[in-house]
Amino acid sequence: MVVPEGWGELVAELFAATPFTGVAFGPSSFATPDAPEGFGYLRSFVPSDFDTDELRAGVRRALDELAGRVGLPELEDMPLRFQPLPAEDWANSWKKTWRAFRCGDLAVVPRHFDGQLRPGDRRLALDPGGVFGTGRHATTRTCLKVLQERLAGGERVLDAGCGTGILAAGALLFDAGHVLGFDIDAGAPSHFAELMQDNGLTGRADFRLGGFEVLEDGERFDVVLANIYSDIISLHARDLAARLEPRGWFAFSGCPVHHSRETRACIQQAGLVIEEERVRGLWHTFVGRLA
Repeated sequence: MVVPEGWGELVAELFAATPFTGVAFGPSSFATPDAPEGFGYLRSFVPSDFDTDELRAGVRRALDELAGRVGLPELEDMPLRFQPLPAEDWANSWKKTWRAFRCGDLAVVPRHFDGQLRPGDRRLALDPGGVFGTGRHATTRTCLKVLQERLAGGERVLDAGCGTGILAAGALLFDAGHVLGFDIDAGAPSHFAELMQDNGLTGRADFRLGGFEVLEDGERFDVVLANIYSDIISLHARDLAARLEPRGWFAFSGCPVHHSRETRACIQQAGLVIEEERVRGLWHTFVGRLA
């Protein structure tokens, strides 16, 4: 489909709780004609067994409901095109297009990267597979920038909903002392361990499988990170605040623009002070401390 510029991430959110397995931006090949001015391509993928008339109608309905909520006529009656794809090793096909990138002084590179880095770069080796993500998302990049700017060295960091540990690794590369990450995704532990090993960080990070119940009574941290869905931040804002040392700081991200007011209010009601609200595209990141 073609999506109005600036709205791609929000439209992509529609596929999060569906059988669709991922979202890609941009044309599918060099032979694809340019999108109309002011629009960009967005593609998603679904196993053929789940491709039904009901599923397609549900996508259409979700798009129309989104158009009504945000008041954007360009989203109404957006043309959808479904087509079968040839068999491909999707777990490895990202290697065709994924490239190294820089976020501040952090150079995120493939595991076997042999290119030249700038003096002072911190190297994060990352091969994003089916669980990883590429690290390019606006929320991830914003959190990585905040870590670079705020870490003083030696901090004990909690990464709530850490996934496979991109933020945890970034914190350690910028001199945090130790990171504890936890996540409910059963696929995360092995990838977390692999990422730490690939970057020489084993021994400085621990992973616990589960939710907030895996934290010990009274366990507190100098820095609390949460780059997760904004509804989870809202629901657990008090749990996150309870894990912060009195002079510590937090960075919460994963909040789309249409949830920013509610999420901001829940963070403040949990006894936290928002010192910065960084906006990148359609995504908000809240940074602050205890009241």
